[in-house]
Amino acid sequence: MDQLPDFFVILVAFGVVTLAARQIGEFFKRLRLPLITGYLFTGLLVGPFVLGFASKESLDQLLFIDEISLAFIAFAAGSELYLPELRGRLRSINLVTAGLIIATMAFIITAVLLLADSIPFIQAMGRDGRFAVALLAAAILTASSPSSVIAVVNELRARGPYTQMSLGVTVIMDFAVIILFALSSSVADALFEDVPLNFNFIFLLVVELLLVVVLGFIIYWALRWILSRHFNAPLKTFLILLTGYSVFIFSAWLRNYTHENLPFELLVEPLLVCMLASFLVNNYSPFRAEYAQRLHDIAPYIYVAFFTLTGESLELDVLAQAWKIALALFAIRVIARIIGSFAGGVLAHDPMRNNRVKWMAFITNAGVALGLAKEVAVEFPFLGSNFATLIISVVVLNQVIGPLTFKWAINFLGESRTKAQASEFDGVRDVIIFGVDGPSILLARQLQRHNWEVKVACLEPNLIVGELESESTDVTLIPIQSVSLESLHALDTERADAAVLMLSDEENYAICEMLYEQFGTETIVVRLNDRLNFDRFHALGALIIDPATAMIGLLEQFVRSPSAASLLLGMEEGQDIMDIELRNPALHGIALRELQLPLDTLVLSVHRKGHTIISHGYTQLELGDRVTIVGKSSSLEEVTLRLDG
Repeated sequence: MDQLPDFFVILVAFGVVTLAARQIGEFFKRLRLPLITGYLFTGLLVGPFVLGFASKESLDQLLFIDEISLAFIAFAAGSELYLPELRGRLRSINLVTAGLIIATMAFIITAVLLLADSIPFIQAMGRDGRFAVALLAAAILTASSPSSVIAVVNELRARGPYTQMSLGVTVIMDFAVIILFALSSSVADALFEDVPLNFNFIFLLVVELLLVVVLGFIIYWALRWILSRHFNAPLKTFLILLTGYSVFIFSAWLRNYTHENLPFELLVEPLLVCMLASFLVNNYSPFRAEYAQRLHDIAPYIYVAFFTLTGESLELDVLAQAWKIALALFAIRVIARIIGSFAGGVLAHDPMRNNRVKWMAFITNAGVALGLAKEVAVEFPFLGSNFATLIISVVVLNQVIGPLTFKWAINFLGESRTKAQASEFDGVRDVIIFGVDGPSILLARQLQRHNWEVKVACLEPNLIVGELESESTDVTLIPIQSVSLESLHALDTERADAAVLMLSDEENYAICEMLYEQFGTETIVVRLNDRLNFDRFHALGALIIDPATAMIGLLEQFVRSPSAASLLLGMEEGQDIMDIELRNPALHGIALRELQLPLDTLVLSVHRKGHTIISHGYTQLELGDRVTIVGKSSSLEEVTLRLDG
């Protein structure tokens, strides 16, 4: 009975540690280091070799967290392989993947065998044992990290043949690596148990693979059933993880049962079962979107728990003895990546400029590799954390260096689509409105009344002629021939502080992308036509107005808070609301209460570096802050002059 309370104490203590790990991970991220490095560091800090908060006995009781995390990692790997996205570039992807696998396996196996006498935990092993360890290490270090590659691609908004190839290869690679690991585990198990590698062994291997396929389909149908039910999202996520965990329980039971009752041992790789089931759900079920969402929502919690627990189990004494070996394996893996990716690219007839830097996309090595390293500790307890510590050391080096090399390669090949640097404020607030209709003309006049320089650009010159014939036309109307970079330059877009897009969604998106990438326009407002395009514009930082829902939202605000709605819309007599950017260096660091603003003005908020600060008297201003103020128009002009400097 005492064991149950002890278990809950250990579980609660681990929960507290993971909360700390999450905060430390964010700190590491601010230092431009991977999140997982912070998680590993936290686990190492509280583990048995530093502060000693976690003992080896407590880690054994948390083994189920490892297995749940491994099931999730396999599900995530399978969900990243979506066949329609890979068709059309499979030749290059397959050849580069084959080159990387062959080169990495060959180099790492050779390196481990040559360095075996210097690796403490395999020094006493015979030839077969050393080869088994080398085979397992090579299979694991062949893996890449799709999550790291995707993170870099999203950060740089990269597009192009090199980026597409990199994404395809890393996804296919993880799929192939888990299959390779399953085969390597079976061969290693035979070598450790002195089972001859003859026809009987091959037959047993085929039986194991058939069992994997059968179990994969069973888990696939179980996942389909879960996703088809009208359960709430947390319950579905829990059942998905429980299904994955059950595969590990069954695999361990089958291995023990066959070992004790049959003349042979069946080793069904649970990671391969979970990945196969996930692949089937992702490609052959109607629940792909919801399945991806469930995995996405739980991923941060799984990763922080898994990597923190991994850090706690690191053997510092092994690391102290083998850090030179880890550094050597890292260097040898990089050489293998260079040779393998270059050879695959040449065979695929890819551009030679791409081939020279292709290897830089494949240094990253994270979730799947760490998961497989922990799986070795589960399947081969006598290797335990010694093997995992060595592999994790190499993985951390790969994960620190890999994203940096990949970013450099993307920028070198010109496939980065990051936001351009906005031009300096020239003292005049400029806005360009794209599209000529009643609302755009009314908006132009309203902005002119607030001292904005306004240009209205139109793709249809006949509309401009009609407007020019009107006596009431008092805005600058400019014809443009097409949605192109040349047209934007002709509009002096580099001077624009804001742009309003009121054309079709496709035309709006093309302009929005150029404003983001070429000019760094600070404020982009888009009138949306189709709700399905919301995410595309949102990814570019655009402010989106959906006419279909804006009116309902406006009416709701008038019902719930008529005074606030009237104020924000400028309907209160003599009142207005304005965003003013702090450009006066003399006010940098000053508190709001020291500004001595006119008594008929009120600061609503301060917008700083993408975040809104609910202000109070002690809020200190910084250059570049956008201050939202409400008050009389004359007073706002006075405040604008003071903040602008």
